[in-house]
Amino acid sequence: MADPKAENALREAVASLEELETRWSAAREYLKIDESRERHAALSVEAQDPNLWSDQDHARGVTTELGRLSNDLDTFDGLRRGIDDCAVLIDFSREALASGDADWSLIEELTDNVTRVAHELAALEIQSLLSGPYDENDAIAELHAGAGGTDAQDWTEMLLRMYSRWAERRGFGVEIDEATEGGEAGLLSATFIVKGRFAYGWLSAERGVHRLVRISPFDSQARRQTSFASLDVTPLLADDASEVEIDEKDLRIDTYRSSGAGGQHVNKTDSAIRITHLPSGIVVSCQNERSQHQNRARAMQILEAKLAERARTERRATMDALSGDRGDNAWGSQIRSYVQAPYQLVKDHRTDYETGNVEAVLLGDLDGFMEAELRRQRGLS
Repeated sequence: MADPKAENALREAVASLEELETRWSAAREYLKIDESRERHAALSVEAQDPNLWSDQDHARGVTTELGRLSNDLDTFDGLRRGIDDCAVLIDFSREALASGDADWSLIEELTDNVTRVAHELAALEIQSLLSGPYDENDAIAELHAGAGGTDAQDWTEMLLRMYSRWAERRGFGVEIDEATEGGEAGLLSATFIVKGRFAYGWLSAERGVHRLVRISPFDSQARRQTSFASLDVTPLLADDASEVEIDEKDLRIDTYRSSGAGGQHVNKTDSAIRITHLPSGIVVSCQNERSQHQNRARAMQILEAKLAERARTERRATMDALSGDRGDNAWGSQIRSYVQAPYQLVKDHRTDYETGNVEAVLLGDLDGFMEAELRRQRGLS
């Protein structure tokens, strides 16, 4: 006699697998997998050219693109194999049920595999949201304390820790290039670079003003305090991909003694560099490298990226086309609120995505917020 419970579990698995098959086929189209295979084949031939490295910049571009295409195709083909394996398990489970002997170990393995493939496919679908021209780049992120005094400066340092932990969870590297300490605690500002594929695409969803509500640890009467800090994000351009020409006569370059939250690698000499681009008023600083020369090179790279973003927004005829309207770093302009008192809640005001686990968010659990905003930006929410 057939096991109704096993039959029901098998039906659910079959329905889920049919849905996964449909989604996989759709992904093949919108991810342009066939075009990627053709491009991969062409680059593979080029990579075998013994003269490839005569032009090192071009060679690095070829090998980098080839590696990324290989990873993407391996992921997509792995999903195909996972779906096929599930189909085989379905056939085995049907045979067992037809013989009147429900094999629950098979059904459990099938259910686990369907769940795993669904999770991997969902991750691939999210990656499709990161299709902007600079989304795959590393990201230059800048935090600035806003209204709220010492609490805002402490909040800025908390945000730096939050984004560093988020990056570590995703396997991204983090490099703190400049940090200016607050008067009593925390940071007035910080510039850090997140290195990894799609770092800019993900972090661009976080651009804006962040609001913290808590019982102030700096208030002797333990009153509730609201404080603000802003995050700006710029794509880091490759050394050979600068979109702007910088005239040295337009620069004021100052040196100063490194200090602050740069970590053990901060060189405590007059090696820190501050570059002011006089026509635009853009100021960048770097103190984390081991020499003045290295700090200057990094600061110039950041300046080029910021000037390139400025040029892009001007070409689009709106100052907020790429960087978004950040508004004032104070009341009424926040994209997200983090409330620790009188209740526990983190809520994004653009998407209404929220969670009551504030501690997890501050430890870097941000993917849900980022995904919701990316979907909103693409009109998918």
